[in-house]
Amino acid sequence: MTNLIATESPDAINDCWNHIGVVGDQSCPRLPANVHCRNCDVYAGAAQRNLQRPVDEHYQRDWASHFRQIDAGGEVRDSSALVFRIGREWLALPTRVFDSVAPQAKPHVLPHRGGRGLAGIVNIGGKLYPCMSLAHLLGIDEQGAPAARGRHTFARLLLMRWEEQAYALPVADLHGIVRYASSTVQAPAATINKGLSRYLSGVITEGDMRIGCLDTALIGFQLARLLR
Repeated sequence: MTNLIATESPDAINDCWNHIGVVGDQSCPRLPANVHCRNCDVYAGAAQRNLQRPVDEHYQRDWASHFRQIDAGGEVRDSSALVFRIGREWLALPTRVFDSVAPQAKPHVLPHRGGRGLAGIVNIGGKLYPCMSLAHLLGIDEQGAPAARGRHTFARLLLMRWEEQAYALPVADLHGIVRYASSTVQAPAATINKGLSRYLSGVITEGDMRIGCLDTALIGFQLARLLR
């Protein structure tokens, strides 16, 4: 396959992310290191060129027409969450509690502190983070998860912050940020295992995915408790 990253023309923004990036077939060799195209310098360069392009009268007229359109009365997507997978479960926490996403790293085990959800300490960018197992906390079996179809799967560390304390949370896969209307959140199904259901504040739908929204305050409290 021809590498689409080479185009750097100021007259035409290269959209490699639509072909070999997250929107395309995800074959870009930069994707494993960058996690998402928005973290890549090629994507950033395209954004800069887009913002610096001259604004003509057609552009102004098109956007004026867009904002004059009457609201069709659809649901307002007033909330956003970062969606990830643990075992077979797709889960989400609000985007505001996350600092960043990091590659998977093996934790250094702490003496006499194993087996309670604290997997150890990980070094991310020169900073130490307690590595917490959400699978252990939520009672999720991490074995036997179905293989992803039509997409690459990348295990990651989510760097979360709650009440000034940072945590690294290992996840099996990362879907990304999802925007949704808070009015569309549904109650968790009665069939969800009891260990997980007590930590859910609701369920949202994204395409054919059913995503459990974790209770942020309860998760933060339990993570802090595991560090004591």
